[in-house]
Amino acid sequence: MLSTALRTLRTRWVTFVGSFVALSLGVALIAVMGLALASSLDAPDRRPERFAAAPVVVKGQDTLAVPTSVGDRTHKLAQPRAVPDDAVARLRALGIVVEDRSFAVRAEGGPADLVGHPWSTAAFAPYDLDAGRAPEAADEVVVSGDWARPGTRVRTDGGTVRVVGTVAGLGFENAVFYTDARAAELSPRSLQLVVDADAAAVREAVRGSEGVQVLTGNPRRYADADPDRDSEALTAMNAMFGTAGGVTGFVSVFVVASTFAFAVAQRRREFGLLRTAGATPGQIRRMVVHEALAVGVFASAAGCVLGSHGAPKLAAWAVDERLAPRWFTIGDYTWPYHMAFWTGLFVALSGVLAASWRAGRTGPTEALREASFDARPMTRGRRLFGAALLITAAVTLTLALVTNPGDLLQRKTYVSRPMLLITAFALLAPVLVRPLARLVAWLPAQLPGAVGMLVRENAAAGVRRTAAVAAPVLVTVALAGSLLGATATLNEAKATEVRDRTAADFVVAAAGDAGFDEATLQRLRAVPGAQLSASSPSAVYVLEDGVALIRSDARAVEPEPLAATAHLPLAAGKVSDLDDDSIIVNEEWEKHTVGERVDVWLGDGTRRSLKIAAVMTIGTGNNGVYVTPRNAPATTVDRVDVRLADGADPAAVAAGLRQATRASGGEVLTRDAWVRATYPETNRTTRMGFFLVLGIALLYTGISLANTMVMATSERVRELAVLRLAGATRWQVLRLVAAEALMVVMVGGLLGAMVAGLNLVGMWSALGLLSVWTPIEIPWATLAATLGTCAVLAVISAVTPAGLSLRRRAVELAGTRE
Repeated sequence: MLSTALRTLRTRWVTFVGSFVALSLGVALIAVMGLALASSLDAPDRRPERFAAAPVVVKGQDTLAVPTSVGDRTHKLAQPRAVPDDAVARLRALGIVVEDRSFAVRAEGGPADLVGHPWSTAAFAPYDLDAGRAPEAADEVVVSGDWARPGTRVRTDGGTVRVVGTVAGLGFENAVFYTDARAAELSPRSLQLVVDADAAAVREAVRGSEGVQVLTGNPRRYADADPDRDSEALTAMNAMFGTAGGVTGFVSVFVVASTFAFAVAQRRREFGLLRTAGATPGQIRRMVVHEALAVGVFASAAGCVLGSHGAPKLAAWAVDERLAPRWFTIGDYTWPYHMAFWTGLFVALSGVLAASWRAGRTGPTEALREASFDARPMTRGRRLFGAALLITAAVTLTLALVTNPGDLLQRKTYVSRPMLLITAFALLAPVLVRPLARLVAWLPAQLPGAVGMLVRENAAAGVRRTAAVAAPVLVTVALAGSLLGATATLNEAKATEVRDRTAADFVVAAAGDAGFDEATLQRLRAVPGAQLSASSPSAVYVLEDGVALIRSDARAVEPEPLAATAHLPLAAGKVSDLDDDSIIVNEEWEKHTVGERVDVWLGDGTRRSLKIAAVMTIGTGNNGVYVTPRNAPATTVDRVDVRLADGADPAAVAAGLRQATRASGGEVLTRDAWVRATYPETNRTTRMGFFLVLGIALLYTGISLANTMVMATSERVRELAVLRLAGATRWQVLRLVAAEALMVVMVGGLLGAMVAGLNLVGMWSALGLLSVWTPIEIPWATLAATLGTCAVLAVISAVTPAGLSLRRRAVELAGTRE
């Protein structure tokens, strides 16, 4: 049987080329994913950046550690603590102490990510002057990069300054250096120090100070602004490639299984002849499996070669797109190739199992069949398996809605859930395509001429062919609608929450992370006709189930102004009951009964026991908690909600607010403008991952469409010849073939739209149960582009082989045998 299988591959290579290409690409992507994963696991430790030349760095407490029965649970503090004053005094006795400060700077004509520092810290990077001099006055600065030259005057949110010097950029930040005194005015809190002294003496000086860290050597990187950004970028990148790899595996099996199933259906006469010649069902099955094995071996080997060339290019692309750290490269590893090769072989064999079983059931009488009508397009097992998957999808969706609707809003859920429905609809496609084909072709069939009628009847008669061509379109449209529609619907739901809970007429937002100083707040409160509710960001930590330390975003507010400017989605309690001894939580918390006390840690790590004053609904999961300013120490106001007093002139109030914030650079927005400005956007890495997944799906769809269409058209040579003999012109036949291809793509698109619609209805129902009623967002433009691309591929793949075959005389074509 192996020799027979190899001869079959040589003589019927067109049948297997699609599976070969699909498997090769799948193996290549798995190899790339494995190489990227291996390279990220052995990533080098990040070196210090801002403090590469600093002798010793001392940081205040920035981590909350809570002991539990299974070990300490830790979280980064929202408001890290400064080094205690007594410890600073002891450090000054050891040597020179330089206080570090970092704060956002907004400058006209400058980069958007400018950050300010005291000039005395420039030597620790080190930054060296390449033009001009150091700043000496409060209105003088030194900048990194080439966006400003010495002598330039620049307007900033902290006033107009004059550039007196420049330093070369080091790649990790765009810095603005002020005098130490001016930096202390702009950022009063200093969270870390540089000490020019022996490290052992420094550790002894801060002994007993809770949470104080002494950093030397490579750990000095923890004093940088974002020490975990490399690991976070690698985690996000691996999640993106992992999702792409999972989809690749799914679509690979799908394409290979569909191709082999269609090939087996087309070769029933061949298998019938082999049975007539004495071949047993087991021999037929082994021949089909050997064919898949040969395709799998060659395709997996080719995929590994492609992966070795593609991985470095993909790594360079990830670095260029800032999805990976600047240093990221592909290392020299062998296990990803083994994983990819054997996975490809497994995919090939998995995809052919069902087809081989069907091939073995071919009877000797199949050699005598001439009819093209599919009397039994589906086996009983396929019906049962498809129905079981459909029921499973319905049951799991119902259980999720009843028990935990919030789980349907998680990315891992709305990425994986469509696969179950896609598989179910693909298995049941032969049952669904006949009525859908008749529906799609109903109007063309009513038009004058025979083309519409022939399209309808050919699609209804060749159910296997129609289902095989529609299946890859179903996958692509379903993935595009489900993934992009889910993120768009979730983003709209979050925007709806913001819109519903904002009762203010204006919102004043601070520029950058600095927030509003007290002088600006006093000017805002003095605006006639304005009722203000100032709030600041913080966090609250709670230990649930005795082992899980959960962080909740918090807003520090005064209760009465909050009640006037916000409509919180309360399930119980009242906003006015909030005080310094209480907290407003949401239903996600383990304890969420009004009047119950809960032990929490505040944003700076202080432990408190607070009474629950009110409980909010869960919503999309971003409702957070509310506390009073006393329970959010060391925070600054970054948002002021403004409600107009009775009879106040909106234009006059808006002008007064803008005047009050002119010096600090705050932005005054109307309620609608605030909702638009805060409209959530999908994480860039997630968005790139989704488009990578859709690109892979579309590529596989093109391969499958081209392969299946070529196979189907090649097998219809005699049928097309009969049309020519009946009087149809060559161009009429080609138009018929093109119309059939378009109709089948429409059927696949409708099936994919049904899958996407069911997934989005599930998410919409979950949002409704979570008290967020929002419309379903459908990515019409993406779906139209996807369907249009599939249509073009299908038409070209169908018309090209038909046109080539029709170059021969119709009488010769009618006499050809399989």
